This record gives sequence, structure tokens and C-alpha cells, in this order.
Amino acid sequence: MSYATILVVDDEPAIVKTVRAYLENEGYTVHAATDGPSALKAARSFRPDLVILDIMLPDMDGIEVLRTLHKESDVYVLMLTAKADETDKIVGLSVGADDYLTKPFSPRELVARVKAILRRGRGGIISEPALSFRRLHIDLNAHKIWKDDELIELTTIEFEILHVLARHRGLVLSREQLIEQVWGHNYYGDERVVDVHIGRIRKKMEDDPGNPTLIVTVRGAGYRFEDELT
Repeated sequence: MSYATILVVDDEPAIVKTVRAYLENEGYTVHAATDGPSALKAARSFRPDLVILDIMLPDMDGIEVLRTLHKESDVYVLMLTAKADETDKIVGLSVGADDYLTKPFSPRELVARVKAILRRGRGGIISEPALSFRRLHIDLNAHKIWKDDELIELTTIEFEILHVLARHRGLVLSREQLIEQVWGHNYYGDERVVDVHIGRIRKKMEDDPGNPTLIVTVRGAGYRFEDELT
């Protein structure tokens, strides 16, 4: 049984009740909040391992809650949206969500997504040595990356994607391969989540994100990391 702590944020009592029941049945400790301000207060108090966060919330929407959460921690976030609108999903992923589900959803699928996210863990690559390239230095123990001696702030998922690409320097990795290594083989979401996170990484560390030289796109195949080893 798992003892991870999960915060469920939704203003629909029936959804909170159902999700709590399924998660507690799996051994998780579950806390709940019904609006943005109370969600942030609960996150600061209970320091959850994962937040299940509805986009449509009173007082403060889920996107703003997510932005604030990631200013304060690297907690995993699974977003819920009642809309099938692709824009909602892309916006959520672009500000750091790790995954999303569209309502109505199967509670069993939600539990599977939660397990897949938590299975990645924050300690899985600590024992590996640092990776040093001409422009980038990746410290796996500290979970930090420097570009030209400047510290680059990446979310947990962004760091993991970059690490996988860097570890396979010069090789093309498909979306499927990145999902397998970062999200795990039980991931059920859209493969385009990879593109969104790659775009965020490029904005943070490429000199010209529109013309990337560190992570390049190989049309129809995937992505390749091209910095030179030192």
C-alpha cells in the first residue's frame, strides 16, 4: 500500500467523495479543497506528493493555482477539465501540469494516472553521475541544470525529459520513447504532452527557441539532443 499524500481540489462534492474513496482504497492519504485559496492553504499545510486540480474553480481558477503551486514547490499536478477544448489542456500543460483528464472520467483511470505519475519518483536518477556538455551541466543529485554557468529553473517533468534526451545524446527519441522513459508504460494521455514540455524547455534554455540548437526536432521521428560532451 502507498502512503503518498494527495490533495484533491474540486468544487463538486460528488467528485471529491468518489475520488477520495478510490484513492483511499489504494492506501493514499487524501485531503480536499473546494476553491483556489483553500487549495493553496492546504498545499502549504500538508505538502502533498500530488495535486488533482480542477481547472474551473471559484475565486481563483485552476491555472492560477497551478502557477502559484509551482512557484512554491515541484509537486506533481494532474489537472481535471470539464471541457474537451484543446486550449484548456495545452494551457494547463504549458504552465507545468504533468497530466490531465477530461470530465467525465473513470475513477479507475484516474487512479492509474496517479500511480503512473507517482511511480516516476523524484529519486530515480540520483545515483547517476553528472552530465557535462559544452554548454550544459546537469547535476542529477541536486536536480539542477546550468547553461553557460547560469542556473536554469526547470520543473520536475522538464528536468526528467531533458535528462533522458541528454543521456541519449545524438540519438533520435520518439514521443513514444520519451513517454515510456519519463511517464512510464502505463501512461494513458495524449502524446502531444511531449511537444508542450519540449517547447517549455526550449523557451528556458535555447538562445533562440524558434531555431533550437540544443534540442532539435527530427521531422516525423522525434527529438535529438545535440550539445557536445566535454
